Order: sequence, then C-alpha cells, then structure tokens
Amino acid sequence: MHDLLVVEDKASLRAMLCKTLVGAGYRVDESATGTEAVARLAQRRYLAVLCDLKLPGADGFEVLRAALDADPSVPVVLMTAYGTIEDAVRAMKAGAFDFLPKPVDTDHLLILVERALVQRRLRLENLLLKEAFAERLGLPEIIGESAAIREAGQKLQKVAGTEATVLLLGESGTGKELFARALHELSPRRAAPFVPLNCAAIPEALLENELFGHERGAYTGADQARLGKLELAAGGTVFLDEIGELPLAMQGKLLRVLQERCFERVGGNATLDADVRVVAASNRDLEAASLRGEFRRDLFFRLSVFPLTVPPLRERREDIPLLATRFLERVSRDLHRGPLTLSAEAMAALLSYSWPGNVRELRNAIERAAILCEAGTIGREHLQLAPLAGEEDPSLRELVSQGGTLAEVAARAATAAERLRIQDVLRQAGGDRGRAAEALQISVRTLAARLRDLRIEGADTSAASP
Repeated sequence: MHDLLVVEDKASLRAMLCKTLVGAGYRVDESATGTEAVARLAQRRYLAVLCDLKLPGADGFEVLRAALDADPSVPVVLMTAYGTIEDAVRAMKAGAFDFLPKPVDTDHLLILVERALVQRRLRLENLLLKEAFAERLGLPEIIGESAAIREAGQKLQKVAGTEATVLLLGESGTGKELFARALHELSPRRAAPFVPLNCAAIPEALLENELFGHERGAYTGADQARLGKLELAAGGTVFLDEIGELPLAMQGKLLRVLQERCFERVGGNATLDADVRVVAASNRDLEAASLRGEFRRDLFFRLSVFPLTVPPLRERREDIPLLATRFLERVSRDLHRGPLTLSAEAMAALLSYSWPGNVRELRNAIERAAILCEAGTIGREHLQLAPLAGEEDPSLRELVSQGGTLAEVAARAATAAERLRIQDVLRQAGGDRGRAAEALQISVRTLAARLRDLRIEGADTSAASP
C-alpha cells in the first residue's frame, strides 16, 4: 500500500481521482484546499502528492514548497486546466516531478504515479549508496560447515520470515552485520532498503539526527529537511550495530519506536510512522549491563525478542580452512595475483591460533600474508601470528635470559603476560576502555592506571568503529 495525497477543490474530480487511485491499490488522503493540504503535510509524510495548481487558499506552488520542505524526496505532480508552457517550466524549476493537464486521463495518471514512486525509491537508494560509499550488496554468504554455524544459520532462517525484533550477540569480528544482512535478504522486506547505523561510531550529539532526521530550521545550518535512517529504511530493515553504546537518553526514544512504531524528526512536531524491522547487535552482555543500570532493562527485553548468538571462530575451528581458502581466492583476485596456496605449516598455524579478533582477524591475516608473499605459496612466516602452542616464545626466552632471582623472573613474566592480556582485550573491545575493563573485571580507573604504567599505546576512551 502507498500513501498518496490528492489536493483538488472540485469535489467530483477529486472523487474520481481518489476512486481511480484506490482501485489501483493505493491508500489515499484528500484535501479540498491548499491551506488544508499544507497543514496535512506538516503532520504526516506521503510517498507522492497530486495537486491542482489553482486552489482556494494556498495555491499549488505553495503546496509544492510545503511538500518538499517536509520531504525533499517526495514527488509532486501539479495539475491544471489552465496550463501554459510558462507554468510547466516554473513548476519543474520549483521541484515538481511532472505537470498533468486537465481533463485528466486516468491511464496516464496511473502511469505517472507509478513513475513518481519509482523515482522516489531510486532517489532514496542513491542517497543510501552515497552515505555508505559502497555498492548495494546481494545475498550475503555465510561461510562455514561447523555445527555451531549451522545451528546459528538455522535459527536465522526460522526468524527471517517473521517481524520479530532480533538481537545479534557475539564477540567483535564474528560477522554480526553479515548475519543481519542475510536476515534482511531472507525476509519479506528484502525489496526495501537495509540501512545500517553504528551506534559506537557516531558522536552522541549526532545520533538522534542520524536516526530520526531533522526538519528544516531545526538548528543553525539545517537549510533543508533531512531523512534519518528510520525513513531511509521505510518498509525495510534498520540495523543498529553496537547498540550497547547507545546513550541512555536515546535508548528511551528508541524504546518508543519499538513500542509505538512512530517517531518525530529533530525540530519537528509531525508524528511519522516507523515501518521498519529493527535488528540490533552488541558484543557486550546487555543483560548484565541492564542490571548495572548502564542499559535500559525495558529496552533490553524489547530488543531480545529473538536473541541469536554468532559463535566465535575458536568454537568453529573446522571452518577455518574453508574461510581461509575463500579469503585467499578473493584477495588474490583483488591484488591481481596468480593462484595462491597455503603451506601445511601455515594452515597448522591458522588452526592453532586463538583468533581473538575472530573472522575479521583471519581475513586481515590472509590479506597481509598475500601481500608479503612473493611466491605462490604462503608460509607460516607470512601470517605473522603468535607462536604455535607448545613452541617456545622468543619473548619469554628473552625475559629469562635477563637473569635475576626466580621471583624477579616471575615478576617480569607476570608483567609481560598482563600487558599481552590487556592488549588482546582492548583489541577485542575495539579500543573501548569501558568494555575492556568490564571483560577484565576491573574499574576503568584501574585500567587507565595499568595502561599508563605498562606504557600501552593506542587505546581510545571511546569506542572505535568496527
């Protein structure tokens, strides 16, 4: 169903237009005056507007301006029995989609409305592409044959065809966004947009604007209305990654979206429908965070209608050869290299490594190795991983060779182990000290002190982008 607004002062023509459009499957609102239409446009959004040029009160050009101020992507078709070339040119320059002369041919009308809706969809898709700086993705490929990944995939397929809100849980780098995209592509909403928003990568002051959009004049520099992610995802799926980093004030506003399926733009009073499916993801224990008062408990329950945990790579080691081979094929193609293979020693290293960064770290390791490798076979040395289990760590031998009492050697080893553990946890937490401190079961203040004492560099005070 599509929402259209028909603005026509002649009752008989207005009734004919509405009957034609409703008969074609559209949902239609109608206004008899331009002033009434402007008021409607301030209260709700339409997918297209069909408006007479000569109207009592505000004329068609004023309705056109009101429609575009409310939503720059809305197509507006102006009608008139007094059409001139000058009117048509003026209408198109003002932003009208097209100009329809009276008497109205109903077949022409339906074709024009369909074209207008297609153009609106293309405008929104182009806007999404510009913001994402990437090509639109097809059906994502979840690679793996392990029992853990098969179980997760089966759960995803069961919930995909429903409207249930899904909460994806798992460590950083496990592929939660890939699961979210697959969920969308397998759902009845797959023909509409999939719109991601990383809650940890956007400053708190901008999050509300990114999610809800803003009205013209909402703040200095807002010279036109801007659609937020909820409107860009209309009819589709909005993916809220790192939902655990959402500020408490924004959590309350998101809760309203989930409960009442509506929202307002920043600086606006019109209540807009939120026709989206929400999929959220987090690498934090949100239930524990809610018990500590760091995350709204009511929002946690709203999000976790269907929780789905994406397994870490160490729990699906049998998938490592398949993943490594697939990544190697892709990077060979991207680097315009000939076929590359992994030596037995390299594969053994991949299988023995703990992969704290999960699939993302594996992909990066393969790409790095392909760049370093000058021949056709990748060796263990190209992977630059930690020593295999049971092998002597050169750094440990160096600590021992420095001499001293047993207590002194143990103290140096403990310090080295502490440094490595903190670095691993910080890497898994994307540099976020709060999440790292939670994983280490120490306070953020204590962690900051250890970072200073151990001279560990590169840890931000806020979450880094994934």
